[in-house]
Amino acid sequence: MKKTKSKARKTPAPAKKTKPAARKTATPSPAVRKTAPATITTLVSAHVDVGFGNLLYIRGEGSGLSWNKGVPMACVADDRWTVTLPESSRPIVFKFLLNDEIWCSGEDYTALSGGNVVLSPVF
Repeated sequence: MKKTKSKARKTPAPAKKTKPAARKTATPSPAVRKTAPATITTLVSAHVDVGFGNLLYIRGEGSGLSWNKGVPMACVADDRWTVTLPESSRPIVFKFLLNDEIWCSGEDYTALSGGNVVLSPVF
């Protein structure tokens, strides 16, 4: 009978600890801010004291205005009223009304789209 050498089982040696490989990251590109296209508006202001409890309206054509129904203006001071109108491809023709009933005297007013107009209507 042959003698066999018994092979003792050897446990494998622990793996050497190595540093993890550095990850390659892409260089971030500068952030590009997308801005909304500038909207063109027309600011119409009226410098007039309409009296306590009264409101000022604007009617006309162009920029969403109508001669049949007025758009209320915002009172920003005792004698200052404003409205911001959207862009229009043509000039805006308008008049002011007291309480959307009484028209101001004189000719129609005209403003170019994108302008800032301050007027003093007379009633």
